[in-house]
Amino acid sequence: MFPQIVETIYSPALTDIATAFNVSQSDVGQTLSLYFVAFAFGVVIWGYSCDWLGRKPTVLIALFLYGIACVAAIFATNFDLLLMCRMLMAFSAAIGSIGTQTIMRDRLSGETLRYVFSIMGIALAISPIVGMLLGALMVSFSGYHGVFILLVLMAIALLAWVVLILPETKPEHISKPPFLATLKEMLCDPFILKNAYLIGFLNIVLFAYYQLAPFMFEQLDLSHTLFGLSGILLGLGSFLGAFLNKRWIQKYAFSSEKLIAIASIILLISSALVLIFQSQWFFIFPMVGIVMAYGIAIPNILAKALMNYGDKLGTAGAILGLMYYLIIG
Repeated sequence: MFPQIVETIYSPALTDIATAFNVSQSDVGQTLSLYFVAFAFGVVIWGYSCDWLGRKPTVLIALFLYGIACVAAIFATNFDLLLMCRMLMAFSAAIGSIGTQTIMRDRLSGETLRYVFSIMGIALAISPIVGMLLGALMVSFSGYHGVFILLVLMAIALLAWVVLILPETKPEHISKPPFLATLKEMLCDPFILKNAYLIGFLNIVLFAYYQLAPFMFEQLDLSHTLFGLSGILLGLGSFLGAFLNKRWIQKYAFSSEKLIAIASIILLISSALVLIFQSQWFFIFPMVGIVMAYGIAIPNILAKALMNYGDKLGTAGAILGLMYYLIIG
């Protein structure tokens, strides 16, 4: 949940940052673009490091850098410095994606891994809601500084947890895989390319809302408060998708392929309805179908995406992440 919370917790602070640094909304919006660029490079570096240094040392280094970036952001005196801090934060937060996936794939496989991914999907579904609520609360008390202070405390708590509890899961037989050779192998693998496009496109239809909806709400003379509340509605849709995915796996033993197909149909119908109703306020309701499809599909894609790369999970996961983040960009 770490990368999703630390991104959404920052959103309520955007207007306060624009005022504090006397910059335009478009300038503040750069932080989102730069966040994804830095995150993509973070996935590559930390994924390769998981195979090189080990899982636990990599997580510790990334979280330590994240804490340093948050402290620097608190004391940033100009907007350019703040942007640099945000990029370092994104680069470091990528460990929450690639590190946890690698550790899970070390310990679990097959249907067990897919089932655990479905449970994690529920946690991921509620994480944006948690982030937005925490961010709004901190901004109301102490402005954007409060958000970064909370992020420092979160980094410290996670560091302590990793030191005390997280085991090293790297299998002994894993060596240091050659990055370029693995990249070439995966670029020639149709199964990997298909999964990269699936993950990329699913994220595009989701982030298209976060990028365009504020302007659509403004054109429809709807308040920013309603836009914020729409996040709760979408979060509930994502939660429903993750819950249905878990239930269909547990009770009916649906295959990954079947669940991805179901999600694709829901996505197609919901997207068509958003297009039809885009000039009306209730376009938000078919968006619930889009996030529900996301919650169903993503766990099933991730669980089997790297099943042929068990001897280099960290590096392969890093390359897969780079692929779909570049597609999203």
